[in-house]
Amino acid sequence: MNDTISANTQAILMLTAPLMTGGGDKTAEILSISDYKRLVKLLRGIDRQPADLLSQSADTIIDACADVINPDRIRSLLQRGFQLSRAVDRWQTRSIWVVSRADAGYPKRFKSKLLEDSPPILYGCGNQEILDWESLAVVGSRQVNDDLVAYTEKIGRSVAGARFSIVSGGARGIDRAAMQGALKQGGCAVGVLAEGLERAALSSENRKFLQDRRLVLVSAYDPLAGFNVGHAMQRNKLIYALSNAALVVNADLKSGGTWAGAIEQLEKLRMVPLYIRSTGDRSEALVALYERGAIPWPNPTTEREIEEAILHAATKDRPGMLFRQDAISSAGDAPMATVDCKPVEAKTVTTEKVSAADLLYTKVRELMQQVENAMTETEISEHLGVSKAQAKTWIQRLVHEGVLAKQKSRPSRYVRESLPQSD
Repeated sequence: MNDTISANTQAILMLTAPLMTGGGDKTAEILSISDYKRLVKLLRGIDRQPADLLSQSADTIIDACADVINPDRIRSLLQRGFQLSRAVDRWQTRSIWVVSRADAGYPKRFKSKLLEDSPPILYGCGNQEILDWESLAVVGSRQVNDDLVAYTEKIGRSVAGARFSIVSGGARGIDRAAMQGALKQGGCAVGVLAEGLERAALSSENRKFLQDRRLVLVSAYDPLAGFNVGHAMQRNKLIYALSNAALVVNADLKSGGTWAGAIEQLEKLRMVPLYIRSTGDRSEALVALYERGAIPWPNPTTEREIEEAILHAATKDRPGMLFRQDAISSAGDAPMATVDCKPVEAKTVTTEKVSAADLLYTKVRELMQQVENAMTETEISEHLGVSKAQAKTWIQRLVHEGVLAKQKSRPSRYVRESLPQSD
């Protein structure tokens, strides 16, 4: 077994991953997402974690899971150590890393926005740090005309020039145009793939950007997995979860993954503000999204305007006009110098939208991110110099955002999320 993968991640891989290594591998009866969620809930209830299923007391723990998963099925999956070793060797030779929800390197945005629906395993290639940077998601159809491709590339360049990253699905058409625009400008991009991570990691088109640490490709599915409609649909929520705001450049009315993902975001998930293209040819799909609450893209050109659009979207008034007849190829065409790819630091923009309470909470969040030891609610209130009631309110928000994690103890203690945690 490879030592670079945590014991928790090893167990989660054997339980939930097909461990494909080529050559016609047969997929075991791995646990589905719903199966795994039930198992994790039970393990938490008995103060255990996935790694304990590989310990000397594993038999007792596995038998205790009988109410949710057949113990024989668990044992069979956990006997795939050899298959796991082969898969890990293959991934490492291709510079592919893997993390689980139990690892400190797992994207905090997934935990805070998707909660229990965040994927148990995430595969990737490239700079993991980009996953937690401030960003704009840009999505759209594969089949698009040259004008829309040029428009989208310029959006990517403008966003990169303002030192934000681009998040997209990596598919041809709009997704790839947005990413290429950012990367060619010297910025950073995240590609959330539904298939073919290994092929994309080895692609000559991506290698330079991966090596320069300006691109990261991730997938919730095995690096050798092929196309699957369900995977493509599920991938949408991961794109939105990694971003601060999202822009739909085009879509097909009531059809396709872009439409389905946007509708899910507007009517169910509501994780980020959703923009729609507001210039160029009229689109019935974008009009329909507008009627459901999407915001016309304000076509920002300066760094300040881009920052405002991504971090402070005007979701209430939804200002702007749809499809004014500006030449679409000129949208976002502000001159931008090549930029160094750096994490976007917290912006201190003075606007009426930032309240004193928000500023105070930002400082509290910074202080708690520096705490090294587990603390009770009382200790946190004393550390911050506030009442227990106020401390409890902040703790609940910090846990929801993935900054703190609640430990199994009496009294309850809270620890910084970046410290080692069980799943």
